[in-house]
Amino acid sequence: MPRASSSISRPRRVQAGLVVAIAIAAVVVLAVGGVFAFALFRPEPASTPTPSAAATTATPSASASPTATIPPPPPPVPSSPAAQGCEGASTLMTIWAHPDDDIIFANPTISDAIAAGRCVRTVFVTAGDAGKGLDYVAARELGILRAYNAMRGKDGEWDAAEITLGTGMQVRRLVPKDDPRLSVLYLRLPDGNLTGEGFDATAHATLSKLYDGAAGTLAPVDGGPAVTRDQLIASVRELVSAFHPEGTLTHIPRGSAFAPGDHPDHSAVGTLIRDSLTSDAAVGPGIRYFVGYPSENLPANLEGAVLDTKVDTYRIYTQQDQVVRCADRSACLKTRKFGQWLQRSYPKADADLQMG
Repeated sequence: MPRASSSISRPRRVQAGLVVAIAIAAVVVLAVGGVFAFALFRPEPASTPTPSAAATTATPSASASPTATIPPPPPPVPSSPAAQGCEGASTLMTIWAHPDDDIIFANPTISDAIAAGRCVRTVFVTAGDAGKGLDYVAARELGILRAYNAMRGKDGEWDAAEITLGTGMQVRRLVPKDDPRLSVLYLRLPDGNLTGEGFDATAHATLSKLYDGAAGTLAPVDGGPAVTRDQLIASVRELVSAFHPEGTLTHIPRGSAFAPGDHPDHSAVGTLIRDSLTSDAAVGPGIRYFVGYPSENLPANLEGAVLDTKVDTYRIYTQQDQVVRCADRSACLKTRKFGQWLQRSYPKADADLQMG
């Protein structure tokens, strides 16, 4: 308040003082009333119980201010039917075009993870059917399960489950009865052939055609419902959210200096993973892309006991695959191209892909 002038008489000064006092009292009453009004009538979320009398009649002060209302938490994200935790260990997710790509190109990385007690979730996008039908598909899938038994050092039966993802895509999942750390999932989309043009038996349907937009949908070889490109991408992302992997292994994508000469299915899967997951800050940095067919042109980098173990795992698989069967270590290493691939394993981080 401005200071009163000394020329005002004493009675007038008293009168002015009373006016000021009354004004101050009115301001205080209005301020207190405003606080009470806010506390009594502020809106509450529908899910929040009505505050108790004690909560709404706290003694106000000159510095008091209303407590901000905390909004209710968002609804929980629905869990995927494929969800699998990994208690006490980290998860390695691996995603491949065909059954055997994992043990040819990504071992010993996968076998080392299993030996270290990590959870390993392996996904095969195509059936690797080679136009030969479901009997050949079933044989290759059995070979993979036996190879994983070898890597975990224990024979045993696997539980099978047919799962429909939240995206609507159907997945066949196998888990050892005595070891939930491992699981193998088959999407069973058609093999695209070395030419990239598919096979007569599957009407020349291929993953590349789906991904590039030349085909609107792609149906699994087992008669399951067809999927769209967007549905396939969403399914990959759903599986990642279901497993929460610390690392992800897959093929070299298109456009990399290491892609020319690789199988078209390999390149399509690598591209699918890179496009779908690189932007995920929790997943992208942990992706490793393994050089496929072109690895035969790189120096051999596996030998000794590591190579012996890798070759034996592959040999066990081949006992079910009539196309690439080999009886022992020597025969496997002499198999054209396969013997060269087995002696090599080259993972690449995204920065190492030399994208053109």
